[in-house]
Amino acid sequence: MSKSSNPPAKGLSAGTVNYGDRDFALFLRRAFIKGAGLSDEDLAKPIVGIVNTGSDFNPCHGNAPQLIEAVKRGVMMQGALPVVFPTISLHESFAAPTSLYLRNLMAMDTEEMIKAQPMDAVVLIGGCDKTTPAQVMGALSAGKPFVVLPTGPMLSSRWRGERVGACTDCRRLWADFRAGRLTQTQIDDANNHLVPSVGTCSVMGTASTMACVVEAMGLTVPGAASAPAVSADRLRIAERSGYAAARLARGDVAMPAFTKKQLHNALTTLLAIGGSTNALVHMAAMIGRVGMALDPNEFNTMADKTPVLVDLKPGGEGYMPDFHEAGGLVRVLAELKDLFHLDIDTVFGDTLNDRLSGLEAPSEAVVIRQRNNPIYPSGGLRWLSGNLAPQGAVIKPVAATQKLLEHTGRAVVFNGLEDMARRIDDPDLDVKADDVLVLRGIGPKGAGMPEAGLIPIPKKLAAQGLRDMVRISDGRMSGTAYGTIVLHISPEAAEGGPLSLVRDGDHIHLSVAQASLQLLVDEATLAQRRSEQAHTQLPTLAQTRGYGRLHMQEVLQAEQGCDFRFLRQPEAN
Repeated sequence: MSKSSNPPAKGLSAGTVNYGDRDFALFLRRAFIKGAGLSDEDLAKPIVGIVNTGSDFNPCHGNAPQLIEAVKRGVMMQGALPVVFPTISLHESFAAPTSLYLRNLMAMDTEEMIKAQPMDAVVLIGGCDKTTPAQVMGALSAGKPFVVLPTGPMLSSRWRGERVGACTDCRRLWADFRAGRLTQTQIDDANNHLVPSVGTCSVMGTASTMACVVEAMGLTVPGAASAPAVSADRLRIAERSGYAAARLARGDVAMPAFTKKQLHNALTTLLAIGGSTNALVHMAAMIGRVGMALDPNEFNTMADKTPVLVDLKPGGEGYMPDFHEAGGLVRVLAELKDLFHLDIDTVFGDTLNDRLSGLEAPSEAVVIRQRNNPIYPSGGLRWLSGNLAPQGAVIKPVAATQKLLEHTGRAVVFNGLEDMARRIDDPDLDVKADDVLVLRGIGPKGAGMPEAGLIPIPKKLAAQGLRDMVRISDGRMSGTAYGTIVLHISPEAAEGGPLSLVRDGDHIHLSVAQASLQLLVDEATLAQRRSEQAHTQLPTLAQTRGYGRLHMQEVLQAEQGCDFRFLRQPEAN
């Protein structure tokens, strides 16, 4: 096929509005943007779009104004024109019914604004859990060069003599309050200390996990995953992100191809850092935009040979500022060189291997352990299957009670969030410490897949000192949470999955060693239950209009990333 004699338009000339007269369209565009004080010299430069996801509802992005100014410096120093534009901003605590429900809307917004407006490259500024994957999903579909700039983690603080930070300690202290170990005055005081600055959660939750994942994929400048939000390092990273985007816009550096090497690096990173279970949902969505899919068997094989080296909460003890001071992601890459594809190109114009050059040996190996002294030898995450999860489920053994990873217990079933809220603390609830709590109806269609998989320990058991028990659901949990919790059971109950057939008193067997989740009920009984419930349905998010209607019609299950069916690329053979 011969090359076109008319290469794609660049800069301000790209994607002009169709009035039937292209020259007039460009004339009009130039006239309006000159109203902002720009000159013809400015408008002749390559354009770098800068996505502004700042919002007063999103303290995770509270440093966005400073980052934008630093990105602009980097862009202008490379002779390109920075242009800032807004998109949707999502914060897990402020987006009802859940930010995952709105992630695809943000991805669509990002994609359409990148395609609709003239830019030669774009810097994606985001951080809070669903923001980074939404932006990468949208940018991959838009097909323009991009650089990811995480907003960075918040600082940690101290309360009553102990170090604390969002959001693992939020959940731990709230559990203590529920159990009567803290008073109302104490929990109110703790609330003032848990989030001491803007930025994403200060532990290895979903935000930090996704920041590490995109750095390992080569989609950021060096060190972008870990520098605190309020640090000078974060501003320097922002400036370098603008520099990198300008070089992509000029064509000095080519946007790296998105291949299986990037996916391999992403999954290895997730395992090595003891990252969030949510990352599997987001990675499935991201790679689905380029026709790829996760392989459960391949993932478990990788998990079996990848040690967990990062000693951060919720699976360890430290906080993200410690991770940064210990060297950040590059230190993990250096410790596990043979498990990564270090030859991949990055948006910065180097390779991951280049980033290891000149790296000095650490003075101590506490937060980032040496390979021969891991925090967990292997299997930090495990993909489960079985008759209760035909399409998969996930557990995070590194954050679980080890003796519960092989367990058989009696099911105590809750049908949706309202049922659980109404009965979980009832003194008459028939529940024992070795039971399995089952929460269904909180999958993608059931409730937008909220972070409700961390089912509270019933108060009467918590008051006896119980801190963990096996809990299973078709929902998610925060990456900052911990416990013996099985998540993302697929198909979800609202889709008629086997989870909908579980009854109080059934026995469930969990075997992490066998990667298995089994409902110990014979097939004849299950068939009878299927016929009995054919005319019943769990509560769902079903809506008759707007985005909610689109979500119900198009959302896929967890193993496909909960993306919309029509947004995924067909999988390559």
